[in-house]
Amino acid sequence: MKAGSEVCAMRQDSDTRRAASDDAPGPHPVTVHGHFGEWLQGRLGPDGPVALVTLACTALAVRTVDGPGEAPVFSHAVLRSFAERLKVAPDWPGIERDMPLGAGAGASTATLVALARSAVFRGDADTLAAACVAAEGASDPLMHAHPDRLLWASRQGRVLRRLPPPPSVEIVGGFWGPPLPTRAEDESFADVADLVVRWTSACETADPVAAARVARDSAERCVDLRGPADDPMPALAQACGAAGYLRAHTGSARGLVFAPGRVPRHAEAALAEAGLTGVLRFATGGV
Repeated sequence: MKAGSEVCAMRQDSDTRRAASDDAPGPHPVTVHGHFGEWLQGRLGPDGPVALVTLACTALAVRTVDGPGEAPVFSHAVLRSFAERLKVAPDWPGIERDMPLGAGAGASTATLVALARSAVFRGDADTLAAACVAAEGASDPLMHAHPDRLLWASRQGRVLRRLPPPPSVEIVGGFWGPPLPTRAEDESFADVADLVVRWTSACETADPVAAARVARDSAERCVDLRGPADDPMPALAQACGAAGYLRAHTGSARGLVFAPGRVPRHAEAALAEAGLTGVLRFATGGV
């Protein structure tokens, strides 16, 4: 969620390496899938925590690789502290990402989770979430097996409620506008407590149209409060006959939501013509 301001080399010099345990195996390649904005995000009541339901996306991922890879998100000191919290060796591999930083697709959290798993972190998801929050200030729930089945307190890194799986849908989306990294101190979000109730009902009945409308209403509240006024998604949803649309509430990810099999042929072209980049299509949700 949050892109750090400092960039450093992933690999540490040999004199800074610390073994996690005497018999711990070395780093190994891993893949961590990202997300694509949120089904909903906001405050649970005017003074409640910032909470979200993420949109799982297996089309985007962070991978560890041999060699230097791409620029990491975090500083040398942050990565060292992250390793110390998890009691793993700070001997990081390179990283490759399918998503840009600041896009609302989980690049920073997925990077940390990939590094931890590459270093053979043996603890639970709650411990890893706490380390991610300490490193980036806020976290997506990508360390959990089913991140889209959680009502997640992103600034606290904890599960508020377990939810039924989202209905099966197809998403056509892309990235619109400049990167917008999450700031942990930013809690200026609309109240979405009522949307959580509607979301739970949509999941219990496996209703993709009801789910899409919850996403649309959360996106609209975000735009009303935070902008941008010229967001193209309402017009694109109407032009493409989408059941609804969604967005990264911080970040540039935008998507149209369709019931399975209802995506029109021109949807991808319409998004590209409207100025979205990295246009992609994927299915998500379901048991």
